[in-house]
Amino acid sequence: MEYKEGQMFGELAVIYNCPRTATIIAQSDNCLLFSLDRQTFNYVVRDSTMKRNEKHMKILASVPILETLDHYERSKVLDACRSIEYDEGEIVISEGEEAQAFYILLKGEAIATKMLEDSKDAKVVKHYSSGDYFGERAMLNNTTRAANIIAKTNIECLVLGRDKFKALLGSIEHILKRNMKIYIDFINS
Repeated sequence: MEYKEGQMFGELAVIYNCPRTATIIAQSDNCLLFSLDRQTFNYVVRDSTMKRNEKHMKILASVPILETLDHYERSKVLDACRSIEYDEGEIVISEGEEAQAFYILLKGEAIATKMLEDSKDAKVVKHYSSGDYFGERAMLNNTTRAANIIAKTNIECLVLGRDKFKALLGSIEHILKRNMKIYIDFINS
């Protein structure tokens, strides 16, 4: 491996408290490096992780379907999720694809589009903003995606994979199904 300006190395040994696995050799006389000791590194990582988790927990607490969960249950949902960012115009979900995840929108705006029988072009059927969720219908019914979800702005989502979806959200399945009916009624009207 050859490291360039702005890249880092040595973090795995610090994180996992294990011996170094490689030797790093400067290839020029004017090489300038910054280093962090284990305690400082762990403090910075832990602090930023805690701040991010607090922000995400506030958003999860504001998601209507998760309001019946207690703090511990919401923290389990957060631990099972990964955060993914999408650029404006990027397709998050494609109509007709197999469902692999459930999404909670953390920041930004997205739209749902669907091919309707009376049109050649996909029509916008729903708008999403921070705290909204999507992808539950296909997960609950074990069907393909009913609509496209497209990032209207740059967005960040918490993504919960299929394998953990039922285990963690099974207790609120009735709420998800009730809210899904509202979406289906909107499309059919």
